[in-house]
Amino acid sequence: MKFTLNLSVLFLFFLSSCQVSNSKQEVSDSKNPVFPGWYADPEGVVFGNEYWIYPTYSAKYTNQVYFDAFSSKDLVHWTKHEHVLDTSNVQWAKQALWAPSIIQKEDKYFFFFSANDVQKKGGPNWNEENTINHYGGIGISVADSPAGPFKDYIGQPLINEFHNDAQPIDQFVYEDNGTYYMFYGGWKRCNLVILNKDFKSLQPWEDGSLYKEVTPEGYVEGPFMFKRNGKYYFMWSEGFWGQDSYKVAYSISDKVTGPFKRIGTILSSNKNIATGAGHHSIINVPNTDDWYIIYHRRPIPNEGRDHRVTCIDRMYFNEDGTIKNIKMTFDGVLPQLIDSSGMESK
Repeated sequence: MKFTLNLSVLFLFFLSSCQVSNSKQEVSDSKNPVFPGWYADPEGVVFGNEYWIYPTYSAKYTNQVYFDAFSSKDLVHWTKHEHVLDTSNVQWAKQALWAPSIIQKEDKYFFFFSANDVQKKGGPNWNEENTINHYGGIGISVADSPAGPFKDYIGQPLINEFHNDAQPIDQFVYEDNGTYYMFYGGWKRCNLVILNKDFKSLQPWEDGSLYKEVTPEGYVEGPFMFKRNGKYYFMWSEGFWGQDSYKVAYSISDKVTGPFKRIGTILSSNKNIATGAGHHSIINVPNTDDWYIIYHRRPIPNEGRDHRVTCIDRMYFNEDGTIKNIKMTFDGVLPQLIDSSGMESK
């Protein structure tokens, strides 16, 4: 009888331990990086009740020929979707696929990307013998699902030349009141354009021009915008992507078109955690004022040019609407489900 009682006690203790263990798993944080592999330039977005991250596969340009995507219900557990787009579906793109941006329009998903590392004749990376990087730029692909497969939309780059000295890379598409804008540009220049309704061409500004320069102080690349409390937050990366100087800065404006006056830096290297933090995006959990920054950084020690990983950390605001400095962590974030009840379409 005593032996049977002890077994019962042990069994109840075992069940209790399992429940505690499962409880801890349910509230465990994500850890940074959020998924394995070398991935950079992550764009985070919410589709329905799922979070999605579309990063650059970080490798040598000749190997950088596809995109993977990752989806999650809670920001912690991620599912990998391999090769949602690759060069087999884009005839003009040969290498150096990077900096994806995606937006849903009606029942289609439009996936924007940079390809071939197009160069300007006489520029620092111009090579007379390399014909690949003489043609390229910003492309568009389309799919019926956020998981793809995506296929080339217009059969050529949407923008393949330098305007206002901005390299046609690092595009970010932003919808505001039914108008679709695209910020883009490398080489320390940023342009803003308006996409036509069919996304196959550009719509002129009121003065007849197509390319409006909006470069803020310190801008290098990686533009991003979000809206909070009626204000437009325009963000970008500064420094050099291959060094510790890489960081994120921002401005706040009353209009989507600016002007954009630099306020300060919110994310930079922390030599106790990681270096080269930048080329980010922002996710807001629908129906909340909870905000997250998704970015890439370089682990320590790190000797590889393309050794970049994707991470998520919380982003907080001061009472005046300015952004607090981001605390870079190894812990990542806690699970955050999306309450889709009463969610407004955007």
